[in-house]
Amino acid sequence: MRGKAQVETFGSMTLPEYDAAIRGFADELGVQVAIFHSNLEGEVINRLYQGHDAGIDGAIINPAGFTVGYPALCAAISQVNYPVYELHISNPALRGRISEVGMATKGVISGFGIHGYRLALKGLMIAKE
Repeated sequence: MRGKAQVETFGSMTLPEYDAAIRGFADELGVQVAIFHSNLEGEVINRLYQGHDAGIDGAIINPAGFTVGYPALCAAISQVNYPVYELHISNPALRGRISEVGMATKGVISGFGIHGYRLALKGLMIAKE
């Protein structure tokens, strides 16, 4: 629903526009990215485990509706052998949301809009050093 709902909070960018911007940030930094979207918690968990088995360097997760009340997702994040950073376009704390996912990640980036992805990618590069 990105770009279609809650535009006042998240802006008017659509998912394809987000994907293009993230790929642009990755190109600037010389890193490869794979982008995955799902509304199903189990699919997200499976993708995290696939990354574990594939030996990826790290992950950025924007949990959106999975921010609170998804202990299996938090467990999966804590079980993989690569750093995971949580990212939010807006600042969920301004809406009274305290992320449970953030407790399982290496760090949380919020409130920087689309540019948070650039920060997260740089953070993953630093974590890899």
